[in-house]
Amino acid sequence: MTFTLNEIALLVVALLIGLVLGLMLSGRGKYRRYWRDEQLAHRQAMKDRDARLAAANERIAELERSRGPIGPGTATAVAGAVHGRDDLTRIRPIGPQDEVALNEAGYHRYGQIAAMSEEQQATLEGRLGLRPGTIARDEWREQARLLERREDAEHARLYDRRKTPV
Repeated sequence: MTFTLNEIALLVVALLIGLVLGLMLSGRGKYRRYWRDEQLAHRQAMKDRDARLAAANERIAELERSRGPIGPGTATAVAGAVHGRDDLTRIRPIGPQDEVALNEAGYHRYGQIAAMSEEQQATLEGRLGLRPGTIARDEWREQARLLERREDAEHARLYDRRKTPV
């Protein structure tokens, strides 16, 4: 008696299914116990996680009740001092999203923008999706030099009249 390749394949599949079913049913529920133990461990882990989250949320609420509100500009000043970053949104017309993109590109300080080369400027314009020449036209490097030297009055005199909506 000869078997075709299809018959042999079906026989192997049937044997494998029988083996898997035999393993699952044997052992007097050993695998069922393993499954139940795993479910119990998972439920306990979820309860522990929920308890930790509740405790953390309670601690956050407690801290918020004990502190007064933060005034305008305080968060930016604290973030700049802590992370060693300047407020790049003071350069006109950089907005908050542009500042995030600049930080991701590695620009955190006014001095870095003031020292940009033409090639870096073109690369940055491409990364931010700006038209070529926008950085030079809006005088980012000149503004950054003024802000780096803490010449805020001069910066305000020259560039505050050019405000653009954020």
